[in-house]
Amino acid sequence: MELLVLHEHEKVCHMHYQDALVEAIREAAAYVLAEDVGPGDITAQLIPETQWATARIITREPAVLCGVAWVEEIFRRLDPSVRLHWSAADGDRLETGTCFVELEGPARSLLSGERAALNLLQTLSATATRTRHYVDLLEGTNVRLLDTRKTLPGLRLAQKYAVTCGGGHNHRIGLYDAFLIKENHIAACGSIAAAVKEARSIARDLPVEVEVENFDELDQALAAGADIVMLDNFSLEQMREAVQRNAGRATLEASGNVDDTTLRQIAETGVDCISSGALTKDIEAIDLSMRITGLRNA
Repeated sequence: MELLVLHEHEKVCHMHYQDALVEAIREAAAYVLAEDVGPGDITAQLIPETQWATARIITREPAVLCGVAWVEEIFRRLDPSVRLHWSAADGDRLETGTCFVELEGPARSLLSGERAALNLLQTLSATATRTRHYVDLLEGTNVRLLDTRKTLPGLRLAQKYAVTCGGGHNHRIGLYDAFLIKENHIAACGSIAAAVKEARSIARDLPVEVEVENFDELDQALAAGADIVMLDNFSLEQMREAVQRNAGRATLEASGNVDDTTLRQIAETGVDCISSGALTKDIEAIDLSMRITGLRNA
């Protein structure tokens, strides 16, 4: 019952999320161009204005692609005459050496947009790649992998989107679309029951999650009718016990000490989902390279 309620809530949020994502793409493209190109690319001025070029971008390591719309928007803003021909889409796996997009347009424009485009592609593809690695480790368990709010500043929606490209699921987008009652909230409200009751009175249609650190708090959260209970840094044995106590009443989320060596073991305890900040904050940019492949006079 609880999972069904959450899925319906996600459908409603998805509509608002798509509109916000479109705006985030526009804002990110404008920001990175202003940051990098500024008043103008002085090095690009070395190239004749009439010089036309073709280029290709390849990956130097296995990756899951993410960031197509961002690159399209960057070059649209920089020079609408630039054309991009994609041979892969967001979410596609790329092998080392794969060319996934070819570009053509004024040489100045291709070179001016290169770094801004690669920076976003490398970062978002890194998030998607890390997520896909974790999702692959969970194969066959039916456990959902969730992200967190531990995203890179200014890239919240972009990284949330990248997580979905890697096969993961979004937790809450921000502080506005779901309740997550933590230790300090409980202390300020007086009890878990009081905090959950107040949350219901504020917004009955939003999911209410309670973070717990022991079995006493778990029992209180279940008695209060929390939709989701986050098991914070529970041991594997404690998670199994929590699953038994819960008996399907709430969605159980495991959090803390999650990495590629513990992920599968956590999933096998019977929890419903696992959240990990590593998907968005502990990433290493994918090694991508753009090379000019041809030149001619326009």
